[in-house]
Amino acid sequence: MTFCTLLGPAPAQAAAPPEAPTVEEQRLDQAVPKEILERSGFDGVAPEFTRRLAGIRSYGAAERLVAREGTRLWRRAVDRVQGRGPAGGDLSRDDDRPLYWARLGLTRELRLWQPEFGLTDDQRAALLDRLEQTSRGQSDVGYPQGEGFKRILLTGFDPFTLDRDIRISNPSGATALALDGTWIRTADGQLARIETVTFPVRWQDFADGVVERTLAPVLPKVDLFTTVSQGRVGRIDVERFNGAWRGGFPDNLDVSRTEQVPVSDPATQPQWTTTTLPYKDIVSANTGRFPVYDHTSVTEIPAGATEPVDRPDGPTPGSTARAGGGGDYLSNEIAYRATLLRDRLGLSIPGGHVHTPVLEFGPGNTDPATGSVTDPVFVRNRLDIVAQMRAIVGVAAE
Repeated sequence: MTFCTLLGPAPAQAAAPPEAPTVEEQRLDQAVPKEILERSGFDGVAPEFTRRLAGIRSYGAAERLVAREGTRLWRRAVDRVQGRGPAGGDLSRDDDRPLYWARLGLTRELRLWQPEFGLTDDQRAALLDRLEQTSRGQSDVGYPQGEGFKRILLTGFDPFTLDRDIRISNPSGATALALDGTWIRTADGQLARIETVTFPVRWQDFADGVVERTLAPVLPKVDLFTTVSQGRVGRIDVERFNGAWRGGFPDNLDVSRTEQVPVSDPATQPQWTTTTLPYKDIVSANTGRFPVYDHTSVTEIPAGATEPVDRPDGPTPGSTARAGGGGDYLSNEIAYRATLLRDRLGLSIPGGHVHTPVLEFGPGNTDPATGSVTDPVFVRNRLDIVAQMRAIVGVAAE
């Protein structure tokens, strides 16, 4: 008789009550998200998901539904931005915000769902995680078989600083939607296939390893990768150095983290990683209307010192990171994690981070309390940023 038999079977985990909507999901009740969803035709996504959830009678069926609906939402957003199918409203096709707000509608419904068969906390968390993966393209990365073309991976982000201006769009997310599954021809005549994914603006997701889990199976298969986020006003930066520090700026859940970037095997964690993107070629190329810079500034605590100092030309030997070229927020962190993963996997491929310009509304539409959710200048700025990012990727892939 075994010890397990003596003890009897492990008790089943009791069904858990529904979760409260997150801070991020609660913003859905404001007027701007409702308008964006309505004007894009995405306002029916969450209600339809709720109706389908009502017919689910087992956890396995819930898993299949969540994976299917998450993938469907990602594909619908990509198709809309790339001009396939009906626009579904009068909002510009290039807009990344319908995907963001529609996803939050799905996660809120899933968080509140109370099926008759009961969900444990772990099961609900697994369903939410699967919904995040599929609706961000993270489970959708696949390159055609064969040779004769290059494989490129690009990542983008959700909108952020929503409490400052809930109308905000993120050009990195728009770029990801515009370029997913597309082919480009580089200046030297080679074909390249681009696959993209997006990531949340949440500290905990990064601490939980979402970047490494998503990128580790893909990076060994690609010829180039670039993480992308929104950066400074009126300029594009190729970030030379990335630092192992979180500066504490609140994320989309209004959570702050000030600490060393948490990674596996911290004993071998470097304070700095470096881009391997061809920054000289990118900076010198004529890629669009925004000036492009090789950005080398960092903030460090020099070896033997206790106070941080700014360094215009990169870190000094033995220093402790306090901000990379991309700052000390999740833009810097995704660049740090992706390039650290590149190095730990022993890859010699080009990879690094590009900061887009801040996406600005037109004159007279800058007040979030009274302004409209879009305007012609806003749309033109986003289109120009996406076009320039496409050109930069083409230069980098030569």
